[in-house]
Amino acid sequence: MQPDLNAVQAYLTDLQTRICDALGELDGRPFIEDSWTREAGGGGCSRVLEDGAVFEKAGVNYSHVHGTELPGSATAHRPELAGRSFHATGVSLVIHPRNPYVPTSHANVRFFIAEKPGEAPVWWFGGGFDLTPYYGFEADAAHWHRTAAAACAPFGEDVYPRYKQWCDEYFHLRHRDEPRGIGGLFFDDLNTGGFDHCFGFMRSVGDHFLPAYRPIVERRMGTEWGEREREFQLYRRGRYVEFNLIYDRGTLFGLQSGGRTESILMSLPPRVSWRYDWHPEPGSEEARLYRDFLRPRDWLAEQD
Repeated sequence: MQPDLNAVQAYLTDLQTRICDALGELDGRPFIEDSWTREAGGGGCSRVLEDGAVFEKAGVNYSHVHGTELPGSATAHRPELAGRSFHATGVSLVIHPRNPYVPTSHANVRFFIAEKPGEAPVWWFGGGFDLTPYYGFEADAAHWHRTAAAACAPFGEDVYPRYKQWCDEYFHLRHRDEPRGIGGLFFDDLNTGGFDHCFGFMRSVGDHFLPAYRPIVERRMGTEWGEREREFQLYRRGRYVEFNLIYDRGTLFGLQSGGRTESILMSLPPRVSWRYDWHPEPGSEEARLYRDFLRPRDWLAEQD
């Protein structure tokens, strides 16, 4: 089957609506909607919930941008694409909860197609989802990874281990030699097996986000917390900001392609702090996060 951009767009807009409806129901208030256009071609719809009862800031962004030439962030790894026109569409979300016992989460599913007269189109899918807890719970981590594995299961036994490892390696702050969180799935440049197969996998990843995240939110959102937990949450959010501004491919692509800055940077938390050379107290729950959770683990094997 030839790539069907319209089918991908229809799925993505529906996914955005489903996620916003579910998270808005949890919080008790709806997302606000902000549609935008891109002067060079395309546009999107940003949906944001701020200062909610459960979510301090939640953003779910749909975009479809197109142009006559791909930005440098895309052609750096694929120089043969230079000079091609392109369409890029996707849904990207970042959820920053109010309660420090509820983890931050990120998900993204996207489709690129690059074309040139007289040549076959070049296309690929990418995306994934990952979890960034502030306080670690083995049950939450195991549930998250079981759901990630379920998303991959129909597509081969090797898919989850491969994309789990890719996620561990990608969401790593190299300047601190430290994982951002407990990982999940990450894939990119996916076009093996044909359009239908790859589109099906992308849909499976998108459809498994809510079953992965919502039960964790419901389990932890009522946990009591105080100033100590809040300060640690703000400190760890600093790591999230560092990764997004230094390494994140989606952020770089959006800025370099002339995307809407307000929508691209909606992933940043509303409040964050940095401390000079801070270390958690030995034996504390904060130290346990570093010791037991901020390292690659085979969560499925450990729960068997």
